[in-house]
Amino acid sequence: MPKALEEVTKEALDLPPRQRLALAEFLLQSTDTAAESEADAAWDLELHDRIRAIDEGRVTGVAYDEVKKAAHKRLNP
Repeated sequence: MPKALEEVTKEALDLPPRQRLALAEFLLQSTDTAAESEADAAWDLELHDRIRAIDEGRVTGVAYDEVKKAAHKRLNP
């Protein structure tokens, strides 16, 4: 573990329990935000790729009613 991380960890462990929990929550939320941004970017790329595939005629859509009927058959044999 890098020295700076060791120092921060030691200081965090010296905090009272409520402050450690608040710090943990803050750290978790900070990573969630980064993960959400990455996920949003990935979904944007996926959506653009799917739209391009439709526009180029590489794939065709399926009517919602057909999808719903197929799902109903699979889930209720």
